[in-house]
Amino acid sequence: MSPKVPEGAWFFPHSGHKPAKATVMMVLLQRNLTLSSEFIILGFGDLADLQIFIFGLFLIMHLVTLAGHMTIVLITLFDSYLHTPTYFFLHNLSTIEICYILVIVPNMLANFMSGSQWMPFLGCALQMHLFISLGGACFLLAVMAYDQFVAICKPFHYTLIVTRTVCVQMLALACISSFALSLTLTTLIFLLPFCQSHKINHFFCDISAVLFLACSDTQANEIAVFLVCLLILLIPFLLILLFYGFIITAILRIHSAEGRSKAFSTCAGLVSLLHYGCAIFIYICPRSCYTPEQDKTVSLIYTNVTPMLYPMIYSQRNKEVKGALKRLLERHDQTRS
Repeated sequence: MSPKVPEGAWFFPHSGHKPAKATVMMVLLQRNLTLSSEFIILGFGDLADLQIFIFGLFLIMHLVTLAGHMTIVLITLFDSYLHTPTYFFLHNLSTIEICYILVIVPNMLANFMSGSQWMPFLGCALQMHLFISLGGACFLLAVMAYDQFVAICKPFHYTLIVTRTVCVQMLALACISSFALSLTLTTLIFLLPFCQSHKINHFFCDISAVLFLACSDTQANEIAVFLVCLLILLIPFLLILLFYGFIITAILRIHSAEGRSKAFSTCAGLVSLLHYGCAIFIYICPRSCYTPEQDKTVSLIYTNVTPMLYPMIYSQRNKEVKGALKRLLERHDQTRS
């Protein structure tokens, strides 16, 4: 007669004791690697008739986005006139955005043509980790809003407050915070058992879509997602609203039309609130409200549309960026001749 196992205990053959917590986590991970060695990314399989059109549309958007961000990276790197705190942050934002879209969009484009795509378990975890950590550009956008706040509301103290050391420290804090939060959240999600369907109804390994496949109670993980979203999305969002509120108040006090126009051109980053609105809508909703089709549609905005808009938003009405681009092209022509 086999020995009776206490209810709720972990049972291992030839073992009569409860294993350590670390051992349990390793067993869960090994179990996931065995049962869920691969996921299937379904993408937009229900739009098979439009796949060529959609592929072409998003390919053009992807190339335009890469070209825009690469242009900003190059001109802020090689033009000495743009070696200021504002363009230091813009340079790093564009660098992060390039990495961000390269994590998501190439796989998405391949999915449009194939209908579905296999994704290894660890590959899916890596994509989610990079997506969340690079999405930590939200911290950087809050820092950029603070930079504009000081430049417009405290112009005489700007060089004393926003020094190069302070810029590097704020950038490092934003990157380290997003990386740590991402690693913690990704680990919590991929320690869950995925013993049922392995089909992810999305075009990448998104948090909600993967969490939806778990075959155990995910309440604690949903709370963790909510807390991380508070830190990565909601708090920077509120800070940006606060800083731009002060900026708009200061702008309304400017009497000259030229001064107002120049000040408003620095506030074009308000359009980035579209990114926050979509992300907050997706990640703060509980699992019971999760709708795959709605999630995919909204995700298209903050993974494809807003990254494409950033170069236009931050440089369209900026004479310094246009002047730097003109100087870079003239230097290139002189080098060729």
